[in-house]
Amino acid sequence: MQLIELLNRIPTLEIHGNNTREVSELVFDSRKVTENSLYIAMRGTVVDGHSFIASSIEKGAKAIVCEELPENLADNVTYVKVKDSSKALGQLASNFYGNPSEQLNLIGVTGTNGKTSVSTLLFDVFKNLGYNSALLSTVEIRIGDEVIPATHTTPDVITINKILAKAVYEGCEYAFMEVSSHGIAQNRIEGLHFKVAGFTNLTHDHLDYHKTFDEYLKTKKRFFDELDETAVAITNIDDKNGNIMLQNTKAKKVSYALKTMADYHGRLLEVDFNGMLLNFNGKEFWTTLTGKFNVYNLLLVFGIASELSFEQDEILQAISQLKRVSGRFETFKSDGGIFFIVDYAHTPDALENILDSINDIRTKNERLITVFGCGGDRDHSKRPEMGNIATKKSTLAIITSDNPRTEDPAQIIKEIEAGVEPQNFSKYTSIPDRREAIKMAIKFAEPKDIVLVAGKGHENYQEINGVKHHFDDKEVINELWKLMSK
Repeated sequence: MQLIELLNRIPTLEIHGNNTREVSELVFDSRKVTENSLYIAMRGTVVDGHSFIASSIEKGAKAIVCEELPENLADNVTYVKVKDSSKALGQLASNFYGNPSEQLNLIGVTGTNGKTSVSTLLFDVFKNLGYNSALLSTVEIRIGDEVIPATHTTPDVITINKILAKAVYEGCEYAFMEVSSHGIAQNRIEGLHFKVAGFTNLTHDHLDYHKTFDEYLKTKKRFFDELDETAVAITNIDDKNGNIMLQNTKAKKVSYALKTMADYHGRLLEVDFNGMLLNFNGKEFWTTLTGKFNVYNLLLVFGIASELSFEQDEILQAISQLKRVSGRFETFKSDGGIFFIVDYAHTPDALENILDSINDIRTKNERLITVFGCGGDRDHSKRPEMGNIATKKSTLAIITSDNPRTEDPAQIIKEIEAGVEPQNFSKYTSIPDRREAIKMAIKFAEPKDIVLVAGKGHENYQEINGVKHHFDDKEVINELWKLMSK
């Protein structure tokens, strides 16, 4: 593709050299430069891509996009100066792949909790409706029936456009995408055209990255601020931050709620571990999903599909056929009558939601045993909060390791324990080894008791000192139960 075509819609400050030269690929990692690449020099938190302009040219880059021109300009190389390289990269990537987000109905879902569930549920609902779609989530990337492993919640913008272009080629009409705060902050959704943007909720998370809650809130809001007037913004107005998301958006404003009147209103009529009877906008239906947080997730799915002009009866029929998302309130019962639940809850709000949902369902004759931990190298301030929630709302809480990463598991546990209130001291124990903690829960549990293993959900690894070891909560539960019940 010619450089001049790639620069369409990008405000340039200066161009030096031939702007009609052919570009073979876009590269922002100088180590991946090949002949005729366009190298985008970006300023990172650790390294500055401008330092690698010379080495990129040596490797064959014939065009450079940068914020600061080098002192000496090489012959036969085109330099394009822009205000913000990372923003320019988004539009470059869209142009390079033929602006695939404009050829699809791209739906983005953001918020602290529920992004993966809502995105995956939308993908499954549209499959039930008979549509070929794409999914970009934490758990996996899918194009129709093809599954591509996911490495980040929001991949880099070149990868996103490559996936969306493949989805267009495969005949997909819809694409559902998790939009993380990191992805927004790092301009990984720049240049994408969203048809619908959905907001789930906003609670305590990622403050290790954003530093303050206000900064985290503003980052999420930016997603809605940058929508155009052809888009739809749908928000949870039961969340105190829901309306803030819509303050400056040009998009059509739509609401959903359980507690207040909204465009899409839901009611929970009946609930147990097998599912729920719900009422959405006056229409009753049954789902095998369970837990109040899933009522919100399904209501957002219902709202988005409705805004995409599908009949509401048709949507509810497709929702009623849904299966649970892997690692999200995933339940199974042992031969001995113990009820196990595996869930990804790894924030205070998510843990509280899952425990409240279980406590709403259980009769209180059975005990609730919770196994959980907190990730290392992440926000420290949520640790005591989660310690308080787990011990307050469980019969017994077993504090253990999640993904300790480079931190000492004992220190993480100590910070969790700091939040336990004196009246709950007798309701918890600490076992750093996650396998041993699950073993203790099984040993302690009696028939009809409920064991919640929280924090990792779908993950099949445990990261310790930079090494990912295979560890799947569901596998470990099944394996230990078989060993211990012999």
